[in-house]
Amino acid sequence: MKRSATTGGGGGGGGAVTFDVMAVFSAGEAFSGGNQLAVVYGGERLSDEQMQRVAREFNFAETTFVVPTERPDCDARVRIFTPMAELPFAGHPNVGTAVSV
Repeated sequence: MKRSATTGGGGGGGGAVTFDVMAVFSAGEAFSGGNQLAVVYGGERLSDEQMQRVAREFNFAETTFVVPTERPDCDARVRIFTPMAELPFAGHPNVGTAVSV
């Protein structure tokens, strides 16, 4: 299950971003079970501090930010944040982000 929305930016600098909220590994249409994940697009418009603040606001185990890649063999880069810190890698956020993208 996936829900999408766009924020207005809220005066923190960064501007509006689009995001999906989904339950990764859930069965059927119910938004229950699975692992909740927020996938934020346009992350390049946010600072590291703003990304951390957004992840803290969602308060899911992980929140991902899709940003441009510097590698010619990749379409995008995924940054993963918990409410407390950025992670170098995590499985379900990458799977969920790939499904969302």
